[in-house]
Amino acid sequence: MNPLKRFATKAAQTVLRQLTVREPDGWYSSAMKGAAGEVVTDQSVLALSAVWGCVNLICGTTASLPVMVYQTKGDRREVALQHPLYKLLHESPNYDQTAVDFWEFISASLELWGNAYARVVRQGSKVVALVPVAPALMSVRRLANGSIEYSWTKDGQRYVEIEAEMLHIRGFGGDPLGGMSTLQFGRNVFSLAQAVDRAAGTTFRNGLRPSGVLTFEKYLTPEQREAAETHLTEKFLGAMNAGRPLILEGGTTWSQLTISPEDAQMLESRGFSVEEICRFFGVPPFMIGHTEKSTSWGTGLEQQTLGFQKFTLRRRLKRIEQALEKQLLTARDRADGISIEFNIEGLLRADSAGRAKFYQQMTAIGAMTINEVRALENLPPVEGGDVPRMQMQNVPIDADPSDETRALPPPGREG
Repeated sequence: MNPLKRFATKAAQTVLRQLTVREPDGWYSSAMKGAAGEVVTDQSVLALSAVWGCVNLICGTTASLPVMVYQTKGDRREVALQHPLYKLLHESPNYDQTAVDFWEFISASLELWGNAYARVVRQGSKVVALVPVAPALMSVRRLANGSIEYSWTKDGQRYVEIEAEMLHIRGFGGDPLGGMSTLQFGRNVFSLAQAVDRAAGTTFRNGLRPSGVLTFEKYLTPEQREAAETHLTEKFLGAMNAGRPLILEGGTTWSQLTISPEDAQMLESRGFSVEEICRFFGVPPFMIGHTEKSTSWGTGLEQQTLGFQKFTLRRRLKRIEQALEKQLLTARDRADGISIEFNIEGLLRADSAGRAKFYQQMTAIGAMTINEVRALENLPPVEGGDVPRMQMQNVPIDADPSDETRALPPPGREG
C-alpha cells in the first residue's frame, strides 16, 4: 500500500472511532442539572414562558409556511402537483398528522434537541409516509462500512434503520451524527431561570410575604404572641380582607416594608433570563412580549417580520429544504428539475397599501402580469391578463421616431 493511501486509511479509521456511536445520553441526560442545581429536561424548560414563547414562535411560523415541490423546465418553473412528494409534504406526511402538526414537531425537535428524525415509509421507490421519531429515543452510530445506522425503541418495539430509510435533519453544528442540543448547551441558563422562578414562587406563595412589622414595647408572653399571630393571620390573610384597618394598642407600632433589595435583584434576574434565553433561540425579546427595553429594529411590523425571517428563519428553512432534497429526491427527480422549497411569500406580505404599490411597480415594468398579481391575491384570472405590459414612455433611447410605439412627448412640448 502506498504511503498516501495508508495515511488516508488511517485518518478515516480515526474519524470512525471518534464518530462511532451517539447515544441519547451522550449529549443529553434526563437527570441533567445546570449550574443552579435545577434538573433540565424538555418538559421543564418549556414551562419557562420565554422558552415556550421562542419555540412556539419559531415552530408555529415554520409550520404555517407551505412546503412546495417545484419542477423547472427550461426557463419556467411550476408547482409539481402530480409529484408524489407534493401532497406528502404540503398536506399530510402520515395518516395521523397534518402538515402543520408534522412540521411543528420537526421544528421543535430541532430547536430543543438539535436533531429531527422521521422514518421514511416506501412502496417500492415511492415515499408514502414520514413518521416522526422523538429525538430522546434515538441512538445513532456509524457502521464499519461508513454508513449511518439509527435505532430506537418505542412502545416495546425495537426499530433499526439504515440512513436510506430515515429523514435526519441536523441542527446547528454540522456533525454527520447529529447537531448540537440547545438543552445541553443552554442548561446553565435554563437552570438559572428555573431556580429564579422557583424562588419567586416560594417568596410569594399563599401571600405570606410580610408587608410590615409590628413592634411591641415589652416582651410578649407566649399566650400574647400566639394570640397576636393567630388573630392577625385570620383577619388579614387573603384578598377578601385586604385594606381592612389595623387597630394597635398598648404601645404597638407598625412599620411598612417595601420590596427588599434581594427581591428587586430577583426581578432583574428574571428579566435578564428572558434575554439570555432569547439569545439561544435567536428571537428578539419584543417578539415574545418582553418589552422592558424599547427596540430600534425597523419601523413597523413588516420590517420586524423581515428581520426575523432573514436572521432567524432563513437558515432553519434552508436546512430543512436541503435535507429533504438530499434524502428524499431520487436521481431521476434531480434530472427532471425537481426542487423543494418553503413558500415564504405569505410571511412577507405587506399591508394593502404596500402590496398595491408593489404590484403597480412590478406590472409597470413588465415583471409581473395582471393574472400573477390576481393569483397572489387569491383572485381568479381574467382574459388577456397573462400578457406582460409596460409603460409606453419606457422605450430605448435609439428608438425609431417613426415607430408608432414611441414615447409621447411631455405636456407642453410637441414632438
